[in-house]
Amino acid sequence: MRVLAAMSGGVDSAVAAARAVEAGHDVTGVHLALSAKPGTLRKGARGCCTVEDSRDARRAADMLGIPFYVWDFAERFNEEVIETFVGEYAAGRTPNPCMTCNEKIKFEALLEKAVALGFDAVSTGHYARLSHESGVPELRRSRDESKDQSYVLASLTPQQLRHAMFPLGDSLKSEVREEAERRDLAVARKPDSHDICFIPDGDTRSFLESRLGQRPGDMVDADSGEVLAQHSGVHGFTVGQRKGLGIDKPAADGRPRYVLSLEPVSGTVTVGSADRLGVTEIEATRPVWPSERALDGPTECVAQIRAHGETGRAVAEMTEDGFRVRLHEPMRGVAPGQSVVLYRPEDEGDLVLGSAKISATR
Repeated sequence: MRVLAAMSGGVDSAVAAARAVEAGHDVTGVHLALSAKPGTLRKGARGCCTVEDSRDARRAADMLGIPFYVWDFAERFNEEVIETFVGEYAAGRTPNPCMTCNEKIKFEALLEKAVALGFDAVSTGHYARLSHESGVPELRRSRDESKDQSYVLASLTPQQLRHAMFPLGDSLKSEVREEAERRDLAVARKPDSHDICFIPDGDTRSFLESRLGQRPGDMVDADSGEVLAQHSGVHGFTVGQRKGLGIDKPAADGRPRYVLSLEPVSGTVTVGSADRLGVTEIEATRPVWPSERALDGPTECVAQIRAHGETGRAVAEMTEDGFRVRLHEPMRGVAPGQSVVLYRPEDEGDLVLGSAKISATR
């Protein structure tokens, strides 16, 4: 098979490319340039999308003896990922930019170009598995539960999965690093990528304020309706947030306050005690079914709402524009804009049924 290996400059994608070569595929490496101004992306050899990452990817490709190219996806990345991220926060929602990047850049823009150029598959260093027992590729959790990335891949379509390869799905991270050392890859001990690549200093609030400006509003107590403070914009907060609220007055009961909801039109941030954070019902829209297994009536499942967050048993059923999830036990920190991913509870809940964007909670 002709395989295009997406090489971020980190250890995972380098070993994934090496395994594709070892399997006998005709492999070409490609690094995605995601910024017209690379200096605006995070620095420090983190393994994602900086100039130094591009150089590390090229060195790995040279070691593997495969052709290597850099493709400029900066304009599309800005439009599909950064602008979407800013717009979602402005609307009072909490997006996952890595999930958007996987969906729109790595498995839409990249795959479209790869197929047009005659490649059969795109290989990445994601920790996830593909199985074919049902006759179609089905997305499953990786063997390494601590590194599992099936959540951020759950927005991929069956057609995209047919052209996907995840060579690391059955490996532990420690095994991948050991293999990189055996192969003399310079990235063997390179730190993993963390946080958001297009926010170099990690200050999301300042980044959003630079794009959206200040949009002052009230911070209101959920119980009393009292205005506790003023803030510069709902985009500076997420549901479940405890720190950085800017409230000087302690709660009457002395317990910490958390963000309970955001109202972008009025600019109201509502806060309250932790016991108000529990969510038992989730409404989600724009569903994607990677396994081609849409829900057939009320279905027992395992729900996950963050990339490495807790999971909960639930019952999901279709609605007019998505699906509804009723959790058996309350979950905290569930916010509109996040994705909810459903797993089949059999086989230890490792098969992805579907995903959708959270639109409302109760």
